[in-house]
Amino acid sequence: MARMTPTEAFVETMVANGVTDIFGIMGSAFMDAMDIFAPAGIRLIPVVHEQGAAHMADGYSRATGRHGVVIGQNGPGISNCVTAIAAAYWAHSPVVMITPETGTMGMGLGGFQEANQLPMFQEFVKYAGHVNNPNRMAEFTARCFDRAHSEIGPTQLNIPRDYFYGDIDVEIPQPMRLDRGPGGEKVLAEAVEVLKTAKFPVIISGGGVVMADAVDDCVALAERLGAPVVNSYLHNDSFPASHPLWCGPLGYQGSKAAMKLMAKADVVIALGSRLGPFGTLPQHGLDYWPKDAKIIQIDADHKMLGLVKKISVGICGDAGASARALTAMLGDAALASDGNKEERAKDIAAEKDAWETELDAWKHEKDDFSQDMIAEAEKEDGNWLAPRQVLRELEKAMPKDVMVSTDIGNINSVANSYLRFERPRSFFAPMSFGNCGYALPTMIGAKCAAPERPAVAYAGDGAWAMSMTEVMTAVRHDIPVTAVVYHNRQWGAEKKNQVDFYGRRFVAGELESPSFAEIGRSMGAEGVTVDEMGDVGSALKSAIDAQMNDGKTTVVEIMCNRELGDPFRRDALSKPVRHLAKYKDYV
Repeated sequence: MARMTPTEAFVETMVANGVTDIFGIMGSAFMDAMDIFAPAGIRLIPVVHEQGAAHMADGYSRATGRHGVVIGQNGPGISNCVTAIAAAYWAHSPVVMITPETGTMGMGLGGFQEANQLPMFQEFVKYAGHVNNPNRMAEFTARCFDRAHSEIGPTQLNIPRDYFYGDIDVEIPQPMRLDRGPGGEKVLAEAVEVLKTAKFPVIISGGGVVMADAVDDCVALAERLGAPVVNSYLHNDSFPASHPLWCGPLGYQGSKAAMKLMAKADVVIALGSRLGPFGTLPQHGLDYWPKDAKIIQIDADHKMLGLVKKISVGICGDAGASARALTAMLGDAALASDGNKEERAKDIAAEKDAWETELDAWKHEKDDFSQDMIAEAEKEDGNWLAPRQVLRELEKAMPKDVMVSTDIGNINSVANSYLRFERPRSFFAPMSFGNCGYALPTMIGAKCAAPERPAVAYAGDGAWAMSMTEVMTAVRHDIPVTAVVYHNRQWGAEKKNQVDFYGRRFVAGELESPSFAEIGRSMGAEGVTVDEMGDVGSALKSAIDAQMNDGKTTVVEIMCNRELGDPFRRDALSKPVRHLAKYKDYV
């Protein structure tokens, strides 16, 4: 036991958990702690908006597997973080949200910046710790850090602001980390028996593979089975794209090769995947989910097993440990799939070649609206570029060790077809929460965690406007990133719904904006406007060169036309029905 203040206990517990960076905006509610961050070896990175701070903590966590930490002023500073913590929840990021609160003697009096902060996050945290006595400061702080890892998601540490002060006797707890095993012997044995009889096994490599640093284990299992490997939705970094067994992502705007091979599966191994509903919907006109296949699902959270899809075997375990165990148990046993390995390898290669050929030829969208928009672009004074061609050129220009974040929107969603990675912890998307304003701050956090890696954020002009002021954070604190902004002057994803369901009656979808490259320059970044297809790849390469060699943030503004990919939420809409006379034409 040592004599210290609760502030010192709080800070020393963070030090014990390896915290070196915190994102947030300074405030009086935690100023006593902030005063000693620096001598404790902790850097507070001030941001423009607290939502950006929480996204940065998420990106930091996803790039490293370590805790991301965010803090803010009580009341509005804390409430501004809710959206980003929800995104971190669906990304399974061990983010610790520190929420200093109104002092205990003022609670319930309606004082300045008073709010009941615990209920704000209750749907989006795995654990909420409330310091109910200054003597328990280290205990609750440690528990929040421990639970973020053990529960694989965000936690909240709520601290009445007057509890930072006083004198206490305390022992700083040491971090506790779970040693997750491969799962129970019985279910592992059942899975092996199913795999022995499989003639066309397919592996879905999910986010759990990335979080467990288990890509090599997934590769070993895939090679033992000769199984094609598809990425789960928005986890394109869960298997190396150069591997012959890699087939691309499932889900919205995913790979046709992955979907066609999945449709042939008689056994599916969902490795580290919850099989989320949006990531398994029909796409490209393909209802690819195999109706009669046996499914072996492996997830570290037992509550996910069988939640979305009916499964044959459920294994609660670490993705890496489970893959290693299955590979070892299969050993040299005779497998039904051994007899057609070469045939399946040819099938995999053929489907991948066909998909790449289709992507190369897919210059424009084929629907009537897009054809009209292409004709409109040809009449414009500027050179408006086709989104798919832009995405292909960006893909070609990407360095192998790049990290990419994508925002929400039509062009960003189409990017799912083109983003390929060689190493894990490379792809960051807002997952099932799907909030705008995600990409830039998340990539700033990832770059802070991995300064040696090129960092690129994709955003459409609508989503970009929600977070572009964080360019100032990147410039102010020497965290250089490259932002690619698709300037097509519209909310594309929702506008496509108005095309398909509402007779092209466009309401609130148009976004006439000034030059985002110029705005970037006004914030101290470099700014480049691209309106020639031949300049897309070179602009990205130059921006990354400036990032890595000169420490400069660059906004690459790409002038895109208004053609649009498949609607984002076809599953959630129906053709309108109108009964009142004044609405009779609105069908």
